[in-house]
Amino acid sequence: MGSALPLGEPVPADGSLPSGTLVDAAAPFGVYLHVPFCRVRCGYCDFNTYTSSELRGARQDEYADTLLGEVDLAARVLERAGGLRPASTVFFGGGTPTLLPPGDLARMLDGVRRTFGVDADAEITVEANPDTVTDAVAAELAASGVTRLSIGMQSAVPHVLAALDRTHEPASVGTAVTAARGAGLDVSVDLIYGAPGESIDDWRASLDAAVALEPDHVSAYALIIEDGTKLARQIRRGEVVAPDDDLQADMYELADEQFADAGFDWYEVSNWARDERHRSRHNLAYWTGADWWGFGPGAHSHISGTRFWNVKHPAAYAQRLAAGESPAAGREVPDASARLLENVLLRSRIREGLAVADLLGEGRHAVAALIADGLIDGPTALRGRIVLTRRGRLLADAVVRALTE
Repeated sequence: MGSALPLGEPVPADGSLPSGTLVDAAAPFGVYLHVPFCRVRCGYCDFNTYTSSELRGARQDEYADTLLGEVDLAARVLERAGGLRPASTVFFGGGTPTLLPPGDLARMLDGVRRTFGVDADAEITVEANPDTVTDAVAAELAASGVTRLSIGMQSAVPHVLAALDRTHEPASVGTAVTAARGAGLDVSVDLIYGAPGESIDDWRASLDAAVALEPDHVSAYALIIEDGTKLARQIRRGEVVAPDDDLQADMYELADEQFADAGFDWYEVSNWARDERHRSRHNLAYWTGADWWGFGPGAHSHISGTRFWNVKHPAAYAQRLAAGESPAAGREVPDASARLLENVLLRSRIREGLAVADLLGEGRHAVAALIADGLIDGPTALRGRIVLTRRGRLLADAVVRALTE
């Protein structure tokens, strides 16, 4: 059901931001809508999601109205901090948002539109499992204003899907893509590599299948073993083998090569797009430190330098809102050193990189060695920006340590 929430200071019952906080009305504003429901819990998943047997006191059919209560609360909080801004991006994540009827998703989106406004050219994304997307679902989402469908493909190989506890058949991905295209939606597909028993040939087959779908955007994430998950327990008991770091590195390089050959450009370590227009603007807002409000149980937000997060369980979330209280469980205002680390950590992952001028003295001194090691692009660094090479993307954590120690 997701990892533990961070520690932080209490949030006032009315959800007010720290005294003196002012929002920048000209800055982009993202909205994240968390839908925490899944039919089956995947063995690797550490997200804050719940199957029907785990809801205990929360109802899926009441969820849209509950979340809209937080939308109203957010409007009051932001008005006190300087006013409302229209959303430049809206992202329905999960969980599986398409487990809810499209009408419920439309109602949540209408609530955001009515309360904050939504930019005319806003990117509005819905995550979906392939077997929940039909022509009718895609058409109804498009009619509500959704512009983009992010489809959880993960693999095209049946035994890899089984190792990940995914419930869809490989063929259902193509059906979902066709439905999305028919409704006029942009399409992104998500892949995971390094599953137990997955070979490099299995991964190549998945890459070939993903490219053949001709999506606008593709994400490829290395499988990470999170404590407390079913997969972590299986590895600890010796039932399956842990992902091999060298094999995952080979898989990443193969993905980058094949996506480049198919006309995709990397713009973040794990993300590729056909062109700049099809980059995920919502996720870029996270990586560049923009403002967003995350609605729903366990959702995180960032407003004008303050980070806060909601209680995790849907029942606790609903109870807070029913009592007229903020569902926020805690908050923090990172200090200068924490903001520097975060800036390097996030901006170094994107193609535009970060400014050398943003680094402290020791970090700047590390630049020459990182160029020599082939981890950052030399000519770009000499022009004042840190941009990772392909090898640097494989060792991004080591680059961040060198730039911040």
